[in-house]
Amino acid sequence: MSAEPEATCQVRQLATKDLPQVLVIERSAYEFPWSEGIFRDCLRVGYSCFVATDLADRVLGYSLLSIAAGEAHVLNLCVDPNKRRTGVASYLLHNMIRAAQQGNAESIMLEVRPSNKGAIALYYGEGFERVGVRRRYYPSADGREDAFLLSKILV
Repeated sequence: MSAEPEATCQVRQLATKDLPQVLVIERSAYEFPWSEGIFRDCLRVGYSCFVATDLADRVLGYSLLSIAAGEAHVLNLCVDPNKRRTGVASYLLHNMIRAAQQGNAESIMLEVRPSNKGAIALYYGEGFERVGVRRRYYPSADGREDAFLLSKILV
């Protein structure tokens, strides 16, 4: 990391006005990006949706979290490919963990592609553990890719 993320970015609730910037990042980061409709649905149903912005309010990354029945689920965590390895993902993840705790979740879980070594290192570094595999979970250029299921106990 080049600087403490708190000094260079802030996290706030994702708003509809952020969607154009979020979609640019989503499309640049993923071969199979979420649609605008998926993001709008997440906002509509009240998921915990956040953006990390720079001091000029440009979106650097975003995260979406659902909390229900004592469990939180990371739906999406993405950072602008040009802003990776600057602490933004860690900052967003810490924010989601706090939101999960405030929502009385006992655990937080997520799926990650086995090929996403950077994300796996981030999650393991934050105390997540692999608890399973979801076979053929993600679309890929070769058909389907498995997902590692990771979990972290919060209580």
